[in-house]
Amino acid sequence: MIHSSYSDPVPAITEQGATGVVAEIFADIRGTLDVEVVNLIWRHLATMPGALEWVWGSLKPLYQGPAIGPAEQIRTSLPLPSVPAISRDTLLAAGIGASALSEIRGVLDSYQHTNALALVCFSAFIARYAPDRTAPETTASAGDRDVSYARPDRVALPRLIAIAEMPPALARLVQELNGFGEDTDSDLVASMYRHLAHWPVFLSLVRTLLVPLHQSGELTSVVAATRKIGEALGARMAREIVTTEPPLPAEPIFQAVRRFVRHPIARMTGVCAIISRATTD
Repeated sequence: MIHSSYSDPVPAITEQGATGVVAEIFADIRGTLDVEVVNLIWRHLATMPGALEWVWGSLKPLYQGPAIGPAEQIRTSLPLPSVPAISRDTLLAAGIGASALSEIRGVLDSYQHTNALALVCFSAFIARYAPDRTAPETTASAGDRDVSYARPDRVALPRLIAIAEMPPALARLVQELNGFGEDTDSDLVASMYRHLAHWPVFLSLVRTLLVPLHQSGELTSVVAATRKIGEALGARMAREIVTTEPPLPAEPIFQAVRRFVRHPIARMTGVCAIISRATTD
């Protein structure tokens, strides 16, 4: 379905509307991750009393160091399918020049940076506080090897476009892309597509790139593998989280984190990596 009455697919505090402690934590998130945008999961948690403070307080120490290596392991070890590059001539013929390509790369780099970190950190959160006892045990194939990581330059991302503001064809395209690689929950519209909606022609090229992978099931396999790697690395990171008492009721917080980490975060970690690999600098 297309969400036409509000800009976010779940209740969320906008960055512009944040005040008091919420605004302070949003600023801390931007500073700690060195990004310009607070991802939807944090803005959704801000609608639950005490949730944002508790989850960010639990995970900030991971973001500041321990999760950096495992996140880069995810970026470098994902089993991505071979895809053709979207050549510079193709982009130029589509009206995407050097300036637009630089902005698009900024969006992709920012999400590659934050998605892998979020996958590790939120998987660790679930393993620490609300483990899924029915999930099979997993092991991280990347092991404990040291991984160097150069975080992308901090760039200002374009305005996040509400689905309701998009022309109907573009809104349907974003919704279609959002379902690629998803198995059971495509209602949470990935913010990356809403940022990239400033360049509809680029999203059209992305659709052409992803359709065969989605139809063959390869994309779903990538997402499943990404989720599994995240769970394994997160389980190893869980011991790094200091135990604190959760706000009550805690179950809605666990449900929200599970939903985000298993669906849009795991999905877009893999999908963004594929799009980034195919997008020529």
